[in-house]
This record gives sequence, structure tokens and C-alpha cells, in this order.
Amino acid sequence: MQLRFSLFIILLTSITIISCKSGTVNLFKAASPHEQYRRKLETAGLDKTAMGSAWIAASSNSLQKALNINIPYRETGYFDAGKVPAAAYRFSATKGQKITIGLIKKPTTTALYLDLWELNDVNNPKRIASADTLNHPIQYEIDVTGNYLIRLQPELLQSVEYTLEITSGPSLAFPTQSKTKSIGSYWGDGRDNNARKHEGVDIFGSFRSPVVASAGGTVTRVNENNLGGKVVWLKPNGKDYTLYYAHLDEQIAVEGQEVKLGDTVGLMGNTGNARTTPTHLHFGIYTFGGAINPLPFIDPVTKTPGKINASVSNLNKTLRTTGKVNLYSLPQNKSTPITNLTAGTIVNIGSATGNFYKAELPDGITGFINSSELTQTSKPLQRFKIKVAQQKVFDQPDSLAAVKLNLRTGETVEVLGNFNNYQLISNETAQVGWIVK
Repeated sequence: MQLRFSLFIILLTSITIISCKSGTVNLFKAASPHEQYRRKLETAGLDKTAMGSAWIAASSNSLQKALNINIPYRETGYFDAGKVPAAAYRFSATKGQKITIGLIKKPTTTALYLDLWELNDVNNPKRIASADTLNHPIQYEIDVTGNYLIRLQPELLQSVEYTLEITSGPSLAFPTQSKTKSIGSYWGDGRDNNARKHEGVDIFGSFRSPVVASAGGTVTRVNENNLGGKVVWLKPNGKDYTLYYAHLDEQIAVEGQEVKLGDTVGLMGNTGNARTTPTHLHFGIYTFGGAINPLPFIDPVTKTPGKINASVSNLNKTLRTTGKVNLYSLPQNKSTPITNLTAGTIVNIGSATGNFYKAELPDGITGFINSSELTQTSKPLQRFKIKVAQQKVFDQPDSLAAVKLNLRTGETVEVLGNFNNYQLISNETAQVGWIVK
């Protein structure tokens, strides 16, 4: 067994050296760093080993077991070299948002693979972005409103601490230079005694202040109509939508003009059906299917995640519940419980976010628990003497698990916690394992 493990280390070290060299072969050129690493495992035959196959299985299984989070999000976590871990998180995003995913790791030399997936087809997740080997932030403009997923997975036999941060902001620049940048009317607001709905946002500002290109592109139309008054239409480069600027006092751009981000396309006014209202820009976005809500594209408020209050000193540690608690699907007290846990239930801590820990039960089920509802196992729940039926100590709370040692009848043990019909104990020589209650 030791020889096999040594050979595995030698092969894995060779893979790491090859991975660090510049100029990877063409076979891997279009692949993500995660895919490149997997191919190297397969080329070396390590996918046939228990550890290599476990790494490959973990990468795919994590996508099916992704936990739900809300954006913005921040967590600090730890991957243990002694395990074969992977973590995945599912979140929703809206067309027009720009998602930024940042990753800081310690040590910086350890490979930690980060991929972003689109989940609109649940049975066929589509990888749409990956962090490079230096883990520069991923910035991705959301083109389809729906569900997305990120996966984190370290290389084999390497421990790494990381901080993950996901934020969302606008994919377009704000369309005015007015000092107030005041949005006074939103998408869907009633118009003409609710006979129609507002198909844009109204941004109020100073009369004849500049209205600017929110992106580089082509001015496709400059005209005048009854509702919008003097208007300009701008098609951003490479996009499937057109920007609509209305109620201008003056149109500066001309049809067919190529504009850059920030170029003035007009001056703010109140032409069209806005003659009796304060000066403002009606800003809209149109696709082939009609108008869509432009706010996610230009919303000047970028929300940032809150502080991590749960102690990161408990990462990769075994804790137990202080009472009856819920294991949640989201790091929020009012989210849907995955399951209910009894007092003294053993959990392993993978990461911290806000006031919560991401906790894994001994059977592999993972969710979020409020950090205030967990405590250390250093103080035993009780002490008792072993009976004949309790002599076997398993490495997992399962009768089919490996027996790691046999206790003597009458030997005193300390109970650190429990899970289902098993107790986690420490014997007189500080060896830890599971026995039947």
C-alpha cells in the first residue's frame, strides 16, 4: 500500500511539474485549467487509482450537490489535502448584470480550479468561464436570465485556504453625466392611468446635460416620435440588443456613427410626451423580443457581501450542535431546512460566510448552520465504560465501514458527539472513532 502511494506521489509530482511549464501542448489549448489537469491525470493513468478516480467523481458530483447562495457572496474556506474535496454553489443572475468572481488562496502556488457554469438546461450544464492558473478574477456579462453555478476544486494532495467573493454590477456605463444620477421611475410603472406599462427607466438631471454612450457601438437611428420626442438608437458592439435614448433636447450623434464608451449622443431634455415633466432621460433596451428591463444593465448601486463573522479558526474542524438545529439550504435563518439535527450532532466545517458555517454531516450531506449553534468537541458530553457490543470502533458511523480499532470491555471512553445510532468517542489513548450506541 505504501509503495502504491509513493508511486502515486511521484506521478502526481511529474504532473505538477509539467503543469507549471509554459507552452502546454495543443491538446489542452482550448480546455479549461481544470480539464487540462484531468487530462494529465488520465494520461498518467492516475484516473484508474482510487484517489484519481475519486477526484474525477468529486468534480462531477459537486455539480449535482451544489448549495444555493445569493449574490453578493463571500466565504473563507479550507480544502484538506487528506480528502478529495470539491464545492459548488448555485445562484440566479439577470441579463445585463456583470458578475465578478474573485479568489484569494493560501498558499498561492497551489492550483485551485474555478469554473463558472450556466444551468438553464439542468441536464446539460454549460461551462462559460474559468479562472486562469493565477486565479485572476472572472468577469462575465450575463446574457441569459437564469441559474448559474460555480465550482471550486483543488489539485490532489494539496491543502489550501481560500476566500471566494462574488459580486454583481452593471454591464453598461450609466447613460448620463448628471450629478444626481437620479432614477425616478422604473420598469413596469403604470402610464396613462395604467393603460400601459413603463418600458424603461427615467433618469432625472440638469437640462441639456450630456447623455452618453453606455457602450461602444453604432448609432442605428436618430429620429423623433410622439412619445419619446427626440431619440437616439445605439447598437452596442457584439450585443443582441439596442439602447434607446428618449426625450432629448438635442441629438448630437448621427445615424451610422461609430461611438466609443462615454461619447455624447445627445443632451437631456423633455421633448415628446415629457413636455410637462422635469428634465429627464428615458432609457430603454430593446431586443428582438421587445423591451426588457434596463436597470440591471446600468444600476449604479453595486452591492458588496457582508463581513464574515463566523470564526475561521474552526475551518476543517469537527464541531457539534449545541441543541436542536436546522441544516439550511441557504446561509439564512429563514431559508428552507435541508434536515433537522439533534443536540450533539457531529459536523465538519468547510467554510464560513456571514454568521454561518458550511457544514458537512458524516453521511456527506452539506448545508449551512448558524455558527452560534455549534461548539467544540473538546469537552466530552459524557464518559462511560465500554460494553461487549461496543468494542468495535469504526472510521465512519456505518456498520459497513472499516474497523479502526477494538476496545477492551470496561475501557473508559469520552463521547464527543453523535450521529444517528452512533457515537463519536475518544478512548484512553486519544484515538477517535465511531461506536454503536
